[in-house]
Amino acid sequence: MGRELCTILLSKIEEQIERTDRLIGLLPAGHLDWRPAIRQAFSAGVLIGHLLECLAGFCAVLLAAEPQRLGHFADLRRLPTNHRCDPTEARQRIGTYRARIQEGFALLQDSDLARRVPTVFVSGGEAVLMLLLGNLEHLVNHKHQLFVYLQQIGVEVGSEDLYHFRGKGHGE
Repeated sequence: MGRELCTILLSKIEEQIERTDRLIGLLPAGHLDWRPAIRQAFSAGVLIGHLLECLAGFCAVLLAAEPQRLGHFADLRRLPTNHRCDPTEARQRIGTYRARIQEGFALLQDSDLARRVPTVFVSGGEAVLMLLLGNLEHLVNHKHQLFVYLQQIGVEVGSEDLYHFRGKGHGE
């Protein structure tokens, strides 16, 4: 049984977590209640709390994939998400979620990615990989939303704040 695909997927998730953490750290003081002029848009503080929900989603998938070995992940459900959250709290919590995600991935083999686990949305369950990719998409979309908020607030952000660049000319 291999772990190469799990390692690659975890690496990509960790890149997105790192970029998200960086963007959260760029939110200027006093802007938690700022919101764009879009009907029913999250405030910046609630968006940050929602980003925690995105990370909690990875932990939920890993718990569903390994309920016997990761039963303690259920404790994460007690942590608030989708709330008005300041950057200091969010960045501390990101560390907690990151550690649990790494712990969960350490138990996965590549073959586990195809295993179906039950979800509230699909009665027959979905593949672990599909659920992890869905959570990655969720995180990336809301990370970009925070990027746009920062731009509108007047913070200078660029592509390097969204992406981890690889290859020649990009430090690797």
